[in-house]
Order: sequence, then structure tokens, then C-alpha cells
Amino acid sequence: MMRQLTILGSTGSIGVSTLDVVARHPDRYRVFALSGNSRIDVLAEQCQRFRPRYAVAGSHSGAKKLRDRVPAETRVLWGDQALADVASDDAVDSVMAAIVGAAGLLPTLAAARAGKRVLLANKEALVMAGDLFMAAVAEGGATLLPIDSEHNAIFQCLPPAGIKAGVSRILLSASGGPFRDMPLSKLAAMTPDQACAHPNWDMGRKISVDSATMMNKGLELIEACWLFGVSPERVEVVIHPQSIIHSLVAYVDGSTLAQLGNPDMRTPIAHALAWPERIEAGVEPLDLIRVGRLDFSAPDLERFPCLELAMAAARTGGDAPAALNAANEVAVAAFLGGSIRFTDIARVVASVMGQWQVREPRDLATVQQSDRRARVHAEEIVEEGRIR
Repeated sequence: MMRQLTILGSTGSIGVSTLDVVARHPDRYRVFALSGNSRIDVLAEQCQRFRPRYAVAGSHSGAKKLRDRVPAETRVLWGDQALADVASDDAVDSVMAAIVGAAGLLPTLAAARAGKRVLLANKEALVMAGDLFMAAVAEGGATLLPIDSEHNAIFQCLPPAGIKAGVSRILLSASGGPFRDMPLSKLAAMTPDQACAHPNWDMGRKISVDSATMMNKGLELIEACWLFGVSPERVEVVIHPQSIIHSLVAYVDGSTLAQLGNPDMRTPIAHALAWPERIEAGVEPLDLIRVGRLDFSAPDLERFPCLELAMAAARTGGDAPAALNAANEVAVAAFLGGSIRFTDIARVVASVMGQWQVREPRDLATVQQSDRRARVHAEEIVEEGRIR
């Protein structure tokens, strides 16, 4: 059956990899809609190649630039409502939710409520509004398939009966990023380009910085709790520099199952696109002889304070994860813009979380209010230089 696919965030690394897999299977997938924010040139090229029914830009000005550069059959839209519309359209079977950050929450919720096969690469949907999002999945009858390599690995290692069938804990693997072995005294001087030079993965700049601070792993821990119905105490982070084992599931009988593969996002993308089938993804087969060794260690929380902050937010619950995510987005943007040092990212987030009054996110409006409140606080800290 030909599947109609909307890709939210098609110009980012996940979107580009998704289109690479789709292009290998023209008999299976038809691109219904593509969306992009600032990379209009890339979005225009994608539209020329895949000829979607819709292309959605992030702004009116972006849509104007795009309109004359797409095929005649592609209608150009822009804005949040347009994203939600192409994610929930009756013609769509599957939605790749790959918009980075809080901006991806609304269209991903729309896809879940419409009962789509949701390929979730936007972890913020669960970090910010886990209870609301999982309720939308259940009420809409959506199929939720994780795209993050770690969560996809866990999904592959779980029994069909789910998390309660003899599972004792989940082990999230982490490369440790580019500063895993850097002397602590040198971390403050690290530049955005150095932070974005991940040793194993090719990712966007924001998520690359999150990997360098290990905030990304903290957000993944929160996401894992919602995806697999476990408490934070049952999720353990393990440093694995080679990024060959993508995550593990430990069982009460002493067994531990792991999913292995080369560090290439096309593997989890292909898995989710075709699930429960398997399709070719263009990924080089794993050669364990060439790899030679697999190393593991516990994360150093002095080196990675962002991970500790995320673990604390997971235990606190309520809107603490939403505040954590918002403060981190502001801090990372400030670092990439040259306003603060690398080590100040954790300090900004810690300052926001240290004064946060936790509320229960009863509805989407509450979640959005918490997000705005944390952003304003973080922006004030950055602008006024109140970083401790």
C-alpha cells in the first residue's frame, strides 16, 4: 500500500534522512507535505524533487520566497495552523514529527489526535506535555513509533506485551559528546563550533550542543518514562563512546537485550516507516570485528550538570520538565549566539529551576504558559548577566 507521508521539519537532519529512505522506496511512500523554517533553499529543492501537495514555511516572508520556486502542483502555506493541518489531513497516513524544540508540539499533537502513525523525533512533545500527548495518542487511536535512536532501540528490545512483561530497567546509552574527556578547566572556553563537532552523529546545531552538555540524554530520559510507562528510577544512563549499542532493556531473569547498529539515523527512520516490516535503509552493515571493542562507564554529573538537572526535573514531574526544556532552549540559543559561555548553559537552567514553582499541566494552555514563563526568566538571566 502506498503511504502518504507528511514530514514536519524536512530541512533538518532527520527530515533529510527521512527523504533519503523514502527515495529508496518510491513504490511504498508518497510525500504529501514538507515543512521547513529558515532553510527555504533546501525546502524548495526538496519540493522540486518530491513534488508534495503542500509545502509549509515558518513565516509569511518565507512562504513568499518559496512560492515561485516550487512545482505548480505544490501549494505553499505558512504558520502553526498550516503545520497542524498538514499533520492531520485525512489523506495522510504517517507523520514524521521532526521539528526541533517546543515549536513542534502543536502539529505533533494534531497528528496524534487525528489518529496518524506518528514517527516521533520531536522529544519536546513528551518532555513538555507528556500526559497530554499520551492521552491524545490513546484518544485518537494513533500509532506512536519513536525515532530517537535510543528510544527506537528500546522499542525493538521490548516484548510485545509491553513494559510490565518482566522488564526490570531501561539503559539509555550516550556517547558523552565531544567533551567527554575534556579537562573540566577547559570547558568554559569551548566554542559553538567545537560543541557542534559530535564524534559519531551528524546533527543540527541545537541538538549537537544538547549532546555536548548531555541535556539531550536528560530529555531522552524524561521521554522514555512517558513512552514506556516507567519511573525515572528505572531508567539508567550509560556512557558508550562508540555509539554502536543504541540502548538496552534488562529483564528480571537476568537477560539484557541490546540493539546494535552503525550510528546512522536512517536505521530507526526506516524501522518506524515500515514497522512491523523491515526495509533497506542505505546503512552500511555493522562490522563488529572492525569495531573491535565496546566501552561503558557511568556519566560524570560534575562534567554534565545538565543531565543531573534533567533527572531532578523527571523526579519532580508536573511542569518542571517543560520549564527545564524552555530554559535550556534559551540558554543554548544564547551560547550559539555568543552571549554566554558553554558552562553557563547549565547555570542558566539551574537558576530557572532553582526558583521554579511547580504546577500540574492540566491542559495545553497551562503547558504553554509554563513554557513562556521559563523562557522569560531565562532570557532575563542572560540579558542581565545574572549567571551564577
